[in-house]
Amino acid sequence: MRSVARYRGVYEGYGQLHAAAFAPGALDAKTKELIALAIAVSTQCDGCIASHARGAARQGTTSAEVAEALGVAIALGGGPGTVYGARAFAAFQEFSEPTGADRPAPSTAVQG
Repeated sequence: MRSVARYRGVYEGYGQLHAAAFAPGALDAKTKELIALAIAVSTQCDGCIASHARGAARQGTTSAEVAEALGVAIALGGGPGTVYGARAFAAFQEFSEPTGADRPAPSTAVQG
């Protein structure tokens, strides 16, 4: 762990940057997590996807909101976005608890 100690200032600085970027302001915390999740998909960062999927879930984001944000990321990111977008949605679902709005509607299709 000695090598990590050499970079302590870098990690502390990153922590300060993160805290400042996610601090309350003109955008609410949920919007910031959705932006971060979409950027995580665009940059193909699995660790970032997990972190911001969890953050979005903790902010009460719905599946519909996540799906819409990921749709924008995919539209701008092309093919890789389809892979990482699916990963991000799956990660969000792992961290969120289904609400009435997120539960699938019962099927009314007649099976023949």
